[in-house]
Amino acid sequence: MKRLLFSFLFLAVAATAISQTAEEIIAKHIEAIGGAENWKKVNSVKMEGTMQVQGAEVAVTQTILHGKGSRQDISIMGMTGFSIITPAKGWNYMPFQGQATPEAMTAEDLAESQEQLDAQGNLIDYAAKGHTVEYLGKDEVDGTGCYKLKVNKKGGSPETMYIDTKTNYLLRSVTLRKANGQEAEVTTNFSNYEKLPEGIVIPKSITLPFGEMIVTKVTINGTVDEAIFKN
Repeated sequence: MKRLLFSFLFLAVAATAISQTAEEIIAKHIEAIGGAENWKKVNSVKMEGTMQVQGAEVAVTQTILHGKGSRQDISIMGMTGFSIITPAKGWNYMPFQGQATPEAMTAEDLAESQEQLDAQGNLIDYAAKGHTVEYLGKDEVDGTGCYKLKVNKKGGSPETMYIDTKTNYLLRSVTLRKANGQEAEVTTNFSNYEKLPEGIVIPKSITLPFGEMIVTKVTINGTVDEAIFKN
């Protein structure tokens, strides 16, 4: 009986330690990227950049109005497509992929995309947003030691974050995406962090499965016309 009681106590203490460690890692990460106070002031983000895809230059603009809308415009070979997400609806229009008219997102795809409405990031006030975080121990990203966190997002797919143990910056994110009834892991790498006048720190290089995006301009809390989130 005593041994059983000790086992339960050990498990409880271990679980608490893991929870505390996750909290400590998140706190250090948020402090490294500018602090919660500065991030909570972010109501809109407009990020412009370019990337090379199969030898062609692609211009990308991402506009987020916190909690209200997200729009990504993609221009290549003289054609411009877009992806729009709102809390209630979403559309995709990619003429360079043969689409003639915008198509409404499925309910599943829209639910998976809701996190894109968060201009402040999943870890800012994550518990209030309905997310939970697990600490999975340490790992490496290209030889760099990292803390490994699993973010279980409310209404969305889980995300595994790899946070540099020295800089406390996010180096890699692995997300399980669901689309058209299928699941696939999407890996995104982040680097070239820069502090903005608003006090927040963001990556200026974002490597996606199909290429590296170099961020050339970032506008924080600029005026955003909500009409851009309508099809």
